[in-house]
Amino acid sequence: MKIILAIAFCALLAVGGLVQAQSGDVLRIVNHLRAPDGACAATAPPFVQSDALDAAAARLSRGASLAAALKSAGYRVTEANVIVVSGNGLHAELESLLSSRYCAQIGAPKLSEVGVYDSGNQIWMVLATPFSPKVGLTPRQVEQRTLALVNEARAEPRRCGDKAFGAARPVRWNETLEKAAARHAADMAANDYFSHTGRDGATPAQRVARAGYRYRMTGENIASGQVSPEAAIAGWIKSPGHCANLMNGAYTEMGVSFSVNAASTMGVYWVQLFGTPR
Repeated sequence: MKIILAIAFCALLAVGGLVQAQSGDVLRIVNHLRAPDGACAATAPPFVQSDALDAAAARLSRGASLAAALKSAGYRVTEANVIVVSGNGLHAELESLLSSRYCAQIGAPKLSEVGVYDSGNQIWMVLATPFSPKVGLTPRQVEQRTLALVNEARAEPRRCGDKAFGAARPVRWNETLEKAAARHAADMAANDYFSHTGRDGATPAQRVARAGYRYRMTGENIASGQVSPEAAIAGWIKSPGHCANLMNGAYTEMGVSFSVNAASTMGVYWVQLFGTPR
C-alpha cells in the first residue's frame, strides 16, 4: 500500500494592504487562528516551523511541483496542503483572509508543521504532516487483534478473485510462526525491500523451518505501509492470492508481526505466516 499524498492547492487571491508579511508573522497568525479561541477554533497544537518546509515553499515560488519541492528539501510527507495568497501587501489583511477562506486547512488536526516563503506581494505556505509511521499497539495487542480479525474473516464464505471459499475453521496463534514473521518483517524494514524472497534467497517455507516449525504446509502474506492490523488484513482480503491464504481451511495456525523504520520507503512492514504442523 502506498503512502497517500493529499494535496489541496488554493487559488491565488488579491488583497489590499501596505505592509509586507514576514514569515514569523505568518506563523503567529496561523497559530492564532488555529488556537481554541481563534477564528478557526481548532483542537490541535500550534504549528511547528520547519526549515525544510520553508525551503519547499521557496521552491514552489519558483514553479516547482509540490512533490518535487518536498523531495528537493528532503522532507518526507504523509499529507500536505498548500496555501498561496497574493496582492500588493498582505499583512494588514492576512489574518482576515486566511480565516475566511482557509480554516479547513489551518485547523486540520493531522497537519503539524508549516513552512513559509514570503516574496513581498505573494506568500506560499506549506502545511504538512511529516512521515512518521507508527503502529500504536503492542505485539500482544497485535496478536489478539489480528487473530480475531482473521478468524472473523474465515467464519464467512467469500470469493478471492475467481475462486470461491467456504467458511473455514478458526486458526490458533503459534509463537514460532510469529518469530519467523518478526524476523522477515524486521529484515525488510531495516534493508528497505519488500519481497517474499529474503535477501539471502530464502523462501517463506525455509524461514519457517529455520525458526523450528515443522510443517505439512505453510504460506505467507506480506504488506507494507499500513499502520493498523485492520488496514493490513483489509488489504490481504482484497488481494486474491493473499485472500486465498487467509481462507485456506487446511491451515490451523498463524503468526503475525510487523516492523517500523521511518527511514524505509514504506515505513511499516507486515508479515503473516500460516501453517499446518506435522
